[in-house]
Amino acid sequence: MATKVVDKLTVAASPPAAAGVLPLTFFDVPWIFTGPVERVFFYTYPHAVEHFAAHLLPSLASSLSAALHRFYPLLGRVRPCSSGGGGGGYEFCSTGGDADRVELTVAESGDDFEELAGGGPMDVGRLYSLVPRLPRPEEGSSELAAVQVTVFPGKGLAVGVSIHHVACDDSSFMHFVKTWAANCRVASGGDVDAVPPPPPPFLDRGVVADPDGLAAKTLDQMRQLANSGPPPPPPSGPPPKLFMASFTLTRDSIDKLKQRVTASGGGGVHCSAFTVACAYAWTCLARVDATSAARERAHLLFSVECRRRLTPPVPQEYLGNCLRPCFVEVDTAGLLGSGADGVVTAAVAIGAAIRGLDDGVLDGADGWFQKIVSLMPHRPMSIGGSPRYGVYDTDFGLGRPAKVELLSIDKTPGTVSMAEARDGHGGIEIGVALPEADMARFSSCFADGLKQL
Repeated sequence: MATKVVDKLTVAASPPAAAGVLPLTFFDVPWIFTGPVERVFFYTYPHAVEHFAAHLLPSLASSLSAALHRFYPLLGRVRPCSSGGGGGGYEFCSTGGDADRVELTVAESGDDFEELAGGGPMDVGRLYSLVPRLPRPEEGSSELAAVQVTVFPGKGLAVGVSIHHVACDDSSFMHFVKTWAANCRVASGGDVDAVPPPPPPFLDRGVVADPDGLAAKTLDQMRQLANSGPPPPPPSGPPPKLFMASFTLTRDSIDKLKQRVTASGGGGVHCSAFTVACAYAWTCLARVDATSAARERAHLLFSVECRRRLTPPVPQEYLGNCLRPCFVEVDTAGLLGSGADGVVTAAVAIGAAIRGLDDGVLDGADGWFQKIVSLMPHRPMSIGGSPRYGVYDTDFGLGRPAKVELLSIDKTPGTVSMAEARDGHGGIEIGVALPEADMARFSSCFADGLKQL
């Protein structure tokens, strides 16, 4: 049985949120014309739809309402502002009225819960039935958030969350979801002390200074790109069907990779678990891409958290985007080197790029957007998510998730997701979305490389 919608609820903040307008910062502006970040959280739930509707749905709805009271910007819209002010002409707006609501979709699925939550290769389309779609923008105005809860009768539950990237980054995304989950544990009579509720969000966007007018400059660059002509046509024929799968680097494998990098002369490198995990995924993906060998240089693009790096630092609870791009480039031949040589090449370059942020986290900010655009034809690998966000700590009163998927990585070819390993033992989970044949090659490459450690 396909996934079917059982009900649609609109959830307002309780107590009602105040009306207000917030400016976009230069960290937000690049995401105006993109789409949502989409995650789905799978939980074991051996009950029927009727039991869910009577016992858990009221707690999910009331706790969402309470969370939205604190995260009220997610209730509103991003829209052009007539004054041409914040964000170079865009702003967040909430009216405090009936329009400020988030849609909660309730669905039922007859799909195989264990398979969907197992992390093995599966058609991405099966997962997309579990996340809500944001409405299409109207008159340049976009809604920011939607949620869906899907019941697999007698098996499990999937909580899908879509939040437009212009509203916030992954840190804020998970802050909101964990706040909702903590409220739900309380509402359903669970042990709130098992995972303490997060602190409230920090909403003052004035802490992100923009003395050089970066927001307006970035938006101007985006408009110039849009006016320069249509994008190149996509490849002929139907797009390939994508499959999604997860692969785990255990703590032991991460330590061995670090030792290999250090022993190869990379002792002075910023050699974190994230560094070697990125390097390992990059080498595997490069070997899968049939066009890699034809390019002299290989590129990696990932985002770096700036909250603690700014001067003065921004509170970790700041609600919004606070990421800068980090660019890494290596010789393709070095990345495709035999054995662990490619991982060492990649890790040294990634570590050097991270260390370079110490010279000034906002250096070159006025050229970030144009550099990202210039890299797209070179098919860079990019990273979504981070092991630091603790996605497997998201407990709605049902315990730890059986699986968490970052679905939105399939929007940009070459994007992989990262999260902490679900066993809680210090590993890293890497998610990829690839055509079926490429997925088989990636899986083989990933496994073979671990045998050589």
